[in-house]
Amino acid sequence: MTTLPRPTTDLSADEARRIALRAQGFLGTPDRRAGVRGVLRHLGAVQLDTISVLARSHELIPYARLGAVGRKAVENAYWTDTHAFEYWSHAACILPVEEWPHFAFRRRAYRNRPHWNHELPDGTYDQVIKQIRAEGPLTATELGGAKRTSEWWDWSGSKVAVERALMYGEVVCVARRGWKRVYDLAERAIPDTLLHDELDDAECLRRLVRLAGQSLGVGTRADIADYHRLKGEQVDAVIADSGLVPVTVAGWGKPAWADPAALETPPRGRHRTTLLSPFDSLIWERARTERIFGFTHRLEAYVPKPKRVYGYFAMPVLAGGRLVGRVDPAREGRTLVARQITLDGAKAVPGVAQALVEAASWVDCTDVRVERVDAPELREPLVGELARLLG
Repeated sequence: MTTLPRPTTDLSADEARRIALRAQGFLGTPDRRAGVRGVLRHLGAVQLDTISVLARSHELIPYARLGAVGRKAVENAYWTDTHAFEYWSHAACILPVEEWPHFAFRRRAYRNRPHWNHELPDGTYDQVIKQIRAEGPLTATELGGAKRTSEWWDWSGSKVAVERALMYGEVVCVARRGWKRVYDLAERAIPDTLLHDELDDAECLRRLVRLAGQSLGVGTRADIADYHRLKGEQVDAVIADSGLVPVTVAGWGKPAWADPAALETPPRGRHRTTLLSPFDSLIWERARTERIFGFTHRLEAYVPKPKRVYGYFAMPVLAGGRLVGRVDPAREGRTLVARQITLDGAKAVPGVAQALVEAASWVDCTDVRVERVDAPELREPLVGELARLLG
């Protein structure tokens, strides 16, 4: 059994919440000069997802921190001049290109994997690599088709091959084109100084644990492991040498670790008011969200409609450093439609209204329409505040 070091700091739950908010870019003045690239480097991973309501999740994440950054600028910041690559981290994520060496442990694990769900026809892998070398960057469709039939899971041989090459690190997703991955050879896409698997597994894990701790500010073993989907025992093996320091947080009931830099200066400054993607790293882990914010949330997009409680793509609302409600949005022309709104009392009205108006402006909507408010008595104050802000 691992003996944990004695905690060096005792934190209140409120202090831990504020540290987490600052670490995730929601407390204090954002570094606008660094822009979207700065957000990506700061977070270490931006999750991708196919759902697009207001925008796709990887667009919503920098917007939530920086405000109305141009959507074209977001894409350019990720993909122009090899500043990022896509790989399996917390899920399918955009990662800073500087992190390529840190995922050598995962690439090795894929290469040594004995069994796969999809069979790979003989010669297909080499043919795909040859074609990308000659013609790339290419999508799976351009490589010969992504699917054999209309079934989503029935991949073609070329799709199986190129996805395996992605896992192995021989090819890299260098962009998304119409939401299709665009693949190129790693030797062309990754800078020479980073294109190596020299770090052993322990060093990869140590660096990823340290980076996760910095991005979280403070977290339990499970929080830190979840950030890049590591195993608990992998975290245990390296955390003592990661540079993170043990702390106790009131009410958490579990040992925690913090970024020492986050403990040096009390977090203060302006709180961001915004709608959050359910895939935002501030809230993507449900147990942590409940522990820090006392807020239970789950994505209901894949829940049958009659069983949904908060809506298809309910977006938590952050205001004053708290999660104060949820909005299930839609768009009709130039109107942002709040199909369903849940508010944490009357005190949540100003923050939710501000978040809605800012989001509407960002996606080029000129009006906001409220459909259902779970607390009917709050509908009129909310509509009134929206009218005042839209002015």
